[in-house]
Amino acid sequence: MEITIRKETEIDFENVFNLIKKAFESEKLSDHKEQFLVERLRKSNAFISELSIVAEINEEIIGHILLTKLKIKNKVSVFESLALAPVSVLPKFQRKGIGEKLIVAAHKKASELGYKSIVLLGHTDYYPKFGYKQADKFGIVFPFEAPKENCMVKELVENGLNGVSGCVAYPKEFNE
Repeated sequence: MEITIRKETEIDFENVFNLIKKAFESEKLSDHKEQFLVERLRKSNAFISELSIVAEINEEIIGHILLTKLKIKNKVSVFESLALAPVSVLPKFQRKGIGEKLIVAAHKKASELGYKSIVLLGHTDYYPKFGYKQADKFGIVFPFEAPKENCMVKELVENGLNGVSGCVAYPKEFNE
């Protein structure tokens, strides 16, 4: 099974919308609106087209990942970072390493673009294998209540979070 990882294009939007909807249909910890979040983020200032990435097999899109800009703010400083949300894989292709390929590709591209860190709210048994660590260990907190072990960050470069602390400020599109 040959998997192609590439940048999403406008032609892909409808297929990606349907893919995200299917990917989260049976997810208990979902509001089942991730596809609408992606639509809003694409139209926002937080969107970086190079960080909207798809996986396909035989020209069928089977997975998608999106990284968007966010800020980490404290009383003195504002730091640029990225939000990983969501990673989506069609149910029949889940648990086959597609999500992993998307995450690795997104990390690589984000590093190439000069970003130093990524923030996410995610599963504690999945994301740590990609280098994600509990955010509060870096002095980073989230603007909502969630178990602290699910609030994570990743340094894309060595010491990418040195001197960074504060509260994650998501783009307004996350709250609509």
